[in-house]
Amino acid sequence: MPQFIDLSVAIENNPHTDHPGGSPKVKYLNHQETANGLAHFFPGLKPEELPDGEGWAVETITLSTHNGTHMDAPWHFHSTTNNGKDPAPTIDETPLEYCFQPGVKLDFRHFEDGYLVCAADVEAELNRIEHTLKPLDIVLVNTSAGAVFGEPGYVDKGCGLGREATLYLTERGVRMVGTDGWSWDAPFSHTAVKWAQNRDPSIIWEGHKAGREIPYWQMEKLHNLEALPANGFTVACFPVKIKGASAGWTRCVALID
Repeated sequence: MPQFIDLSVAIENNPHTDHPGGSPKVKYLNHQETANGLAHFFPGLKPEELPDGEGWAVETITLSTHNGTHMDAPWHFHSTTNNGKDPAPTIDETPLEYCFQPGVKLDFRHFEDGYLVCAADVEAELNRIEHTLKPLDIVLVNTSAGAVFGEPGYVDKGCGLGREATLYLTERGVRMVGTDGWSWDAPFSHTAVKWAQNRDPSIIWEGHKAGREIPYWQMEKLHNLEALPANGFTVACFPVKIKGASAGWTRCVALID
């Protein structure tokens, strides 16, 4: 049996998992609160006649497809891909073979918050861990954000990958990537400072927008990446199938033989 390592975060009532107002909301109903609802299906049954007077536990959740550990489809980044030749795929069009492949971890925890990882950084890390990328390798990026998920400041924490670094991966056949940060790109708060200096819109969301050129899928809010070796593991990350959607939640797991 392989060792399973959970790389996902829980969906919970925590205001610090996303930007203000964007975190999920979970409403919990316990067994006593739902006894009437269960008894309703059986005319004449009194709630107290149920075993221990209990109904069912049930939750109602308000969230977006980008809350929690999720996978972005190319449709999220732009309406077209392959340099405008094709409509960008939605999450229900994700090739399943992309979601179960060998994984490689790039350790970028030493980079400062807001740092934009370039192709040379990716190449240097691959050389350090002695890994040659293969088509469909799943590349996971460990940033300093993973250690503070759910804490104040999480959305502004960690480095990000820009257009150059993203294309370095996709040009070598990588189609699935992931990060423990809030975004694959550098946090918006840091990019906004740079944008205010030169007002160049090409730096905004540039890692995501690399999907305009080569389609790729991207996981965000991964967790526990520090528990992984640099390579020698398999990633399973099948997304929830939502028709025509830009993203879907995933229970991302690593398997180590």
